[in-house]
Amino acid sequence: MLTPASDAHFMAAALALSERGRGRTGGNPNVGCVIVKHGIIVGRGWTQPGGRPHAEQMALAEARASAKGADIYVTMEPCAHESSRGPTCSNAIIAAKPKRVIVATLDADERTRRRGIDRLGDAGIPVSVGILEPAARRTMAGFLCRIEKERPFVSLKLAMSLDGCIAMADGTSQWITGDRARAHAHLERARSDAILVGAGTAKADRPGLDVRIDGLTDRSPQAIVLGHDPELPGDWLQISEPAAIADLADINWLLIEGGAKTAASFLQAGLVDRLLLYRAPIIIGGGLPGVADIGLENLGDAHGQWRRIDQRALRQDVLEIYDRAA
Repeated sequence: MLTPASDAHFMAAALALSERGRGRTGGNPNVGCVIVKHGIIVGRGWTQPGGRPHAEQMALAEARASAKGADIYVTMEPCAHESSRGPTCSNAIIAAKPKRVIVATLDADERTRRRGIDRLGDAGIPVSVGILEPAARRTMAGFLCRIEKERPFVSLKLAMSLDGCIAMADGTSQWITGDRARAHAHLERARSDAILVGAGTAKADRPGLDVRIDGLTDRSPQAIVLGHDPELPGDWLQISEPAAIADLADINWLLIEGGAKTAASFLQAGLVDRLLLYRAPIIIGGGLPGVADIGLENLGDAHGQWRRIDQRALRQDVLEIYDRAA
């Protein structure tokens, strides 16, 4: 018999699967799903590139007849609205005749919110909602932010010295952090739909903004510049102001990589949801700061804005991750 502890265990497995789709699902959430029978996983799935097939469809296809009488764990409420792109997951689950369905969080999309679980309940399938919900909301924060705030979830990445510099006074910045930190930064690129730099950075460095990790080179994000540069490749998107990220279609996860004025403009606009601070054990002194003036007038206003959620060593460097506190 499954217990609340085993429910949490299998939902954690579904959340881990959902991470595989992050940055690749277009306008859809990166959902994960596992199907469990007699304590054994018989089906796994996660949202595929472009948003289809959905995680539930992938897991049901793998489980086949074993889904009957099984427990289905899914990180977001199964969809209930009709789409020309594929079948409705709630109907597919009903047809599979599972024993019960365990959902981490409700869908933020009003076309489905509560309709999916209500449809399952009407079919006589017990549904539980809320297990590991905070973790699920973090894992699918890109989609939830786009629905609830009408913009992508924004992560600001800064690679800095101990004294907060991102380059020497002459602009030299290769390399402040070591190879392990740079590899992790490329992993963050692979987990993003798009990556943005300022026009000054684009002109000075002509960055590729691609993913240079073996096995993940096909996951390079869409390149975006804040400002205008007619010499950039035609596949780059160009936006005029931070607020314009609301107009970016099918982008849930946006990573900002530079420079100081661009970082400041997004911070001042209140559009940064997460900070990725890579700190190298060096002191530059008189170098270029990581963030330009954000218009702060009272030091007290700077407190309470961020909370650290993770810290890890990357060989000699340290990564600190902060979420916006409010």
